Amino acid sequence: MFFDNYKKHQDARLRSSLLWEYDLTRFDWNAMQNIVLQRVIERGRINDFYAVLNLYGLKEFKVGVKNIPNLNEKDIAFVCTIFGIKKHELKCYAQKQFHQKHLTS
Repeated sequence: MFFDNYKKHQDARLRSSLLWEYDLTRFDWNAMQNIVLQRVIERGRINDFYAVLNLYGLKEFKVGVKNIPNLNEKDIAFVCTIFGIKKHELKCYAQKQFHQKHLTS
């Protein structure tokens, strides 16, 4: 996997600009995990990925990604390819399928 070496990057820090609208001195990283992961997937650089992988761990990262309610097709393809996740495991993919099915009915 591409990010297998994330533990070698303990000094990686998440860019505060990804969460610009929040006061990070009072930020609840666990409660806001979906937002953090979504922002990193959508706009993150490699060090942002290392930072969140070190913060949450690879297993928790994958679980969190599966629960993100909205990602575009490009980001879905990215997380599935890089992290070995199947599309149907993603909440956002299931929601897209549901909406597409009901829009065409």
